[in-house]
Amino acid sequence: AIDSQHTETKNKIQLELKTWMFRNKFPIAYEVAKSTKNANSNADDVEIVPILLLNGFGVGSFHQHSLMRQLLLLQQQQDEENERSSSSKREYVIYGIDYLGQGKSWPSNCNDGDSEDELDLGYSADMWLDQLQGFIEEVILPSSTSNSDNAEKKVHLVGNSVGGYLSTILTSRIPTKISSLTLMNATPVWGLNLPGWNGRLPAPPLPKIVGRTLFDVIRDLDTIDKYLEAAYVRREAFDGTYDDGFHRECDGSVGASTTLGQKIRGCTMGKGGHAAFASILWSAPASEFDGEKLTSTPADFYGTLETLPVDVLLLFGADDPWCTPAVAKRMHTTLTDGGENDENDGGRRNASWAQRYISIQNVGHCPNHEAPHAVARVLSSWIDASSGRNEAPLVFDNDQINEPWGVVGLREVSIEESRDLGLMDKIVSVVAS
Repeated sequence: AIDSQHTETKNKIQLELKTWMFRNKFPIAYEVAKSTKNANSNADDVEIVPILLLNGFGVGSFHQHSLMRQLLLLQQQQDEENERSSSSKREYVIYGIDYLGQGKSWPSNCNDGDSEDELDLGYSADMWLDQLQGFIEEVILPSSTSNSDNAEKKVHLVGNSVGGYLSTILTSRIPTKISSLTLMNATPVWGLNLPGWNGRLPAPPLPKIVGRTLFDVIRDLDTIDKYLEAAYVRREAFDGTYDDGFHRECDGSVGASTTLGQKIRGCTMGKGGHAAFASILWSAPASEFDGEKLTSTPADFYGTLETLPVDVLLLFGADDPWCTPAVAKRMHTTLTDGGENDENDGGRRNASWAQRYISIQNVGHCPNHEAPHAVARVLSSWIDASSGRNEAPLVFDNDQINEPWGVVGLREVSIEESRDLGLMDKIVSVVAS
């Protein structure tokens, strides 16, 4: 069922807010953005292209609204060109989802980890991966079948920050259901796995105290603002100077003056946040998947990356203080060198799979939100290429894109440049893993 629906009549694009029950127990908030332009078209003429955008930590899918909007507007421009050339229509259907314990996705009747709905719940990478796999299999793919395409449907995964970590591990678990993977300033690590507790609620006294104390610190508006100052190059991209929503009412905003920090703070005001944060602190990294079941061994991010049997795009803000260009270059070389090994050597990447690295200048940790116009242009070219993505034109010489708050640059990084890491860059890339 649709919880609410908002339509930009002028642009003929629409955002639906919905709920899906994870494990038939936990209500998960998700959103579907699509064009209404082809609503009356013959379904035989339209190919559905599902795209799933995965958030970083601490935000909801509202962090993806600007990118959703730009992708749909670009698609409409391409549709107009295709109509003149009599090409078939492709329709992006873009999904955003809040992880359980983030955004608007919470167990019913939360009570600081002590409610019946929270009993034995662990907010871990494996739980989120289970949620995302179920969402793809139960919601996205069944909704993406079109009469013009009888082949098995797949979804394009796009992950920012921890969303990049999750999408990498998820792709390794269900590769036949993933069309391509895009990593935007992906974090290569997750899960502190602190001793003394397995992270399943309710929390013991010490983790409960630590989680409550630290959660109150990080959700303070001044703390959030300092984090965003470090994560973004342009303050105007998050301080409410510009409207960053798909539609103002969709994310609870009363106008363009609502800041990203206020939206993030709003996600923390329920009765489950303290317990969820404690559980996250004590949670383990994602588990390695042996093809049939999860093992007790933590998944190695770079080891997983070099075996992925899909096309992978690295789309990194160049001014990220944490996931620096050195980290992106290590991912780039891991993908490429994995493909240059014997195809039968331990399941390494086949050399035919594409891997590209696009650097976005004057952008920090969240390109999806700080550079939605630039990201949408590269991402739409990547997705629409469908084959031959190693050669598809993604950027051009001296490529500059105007965002509302300033100009950003696009530059493709060659594999030769990625391999030529200096000593400090090598140290940074290893420390970050």
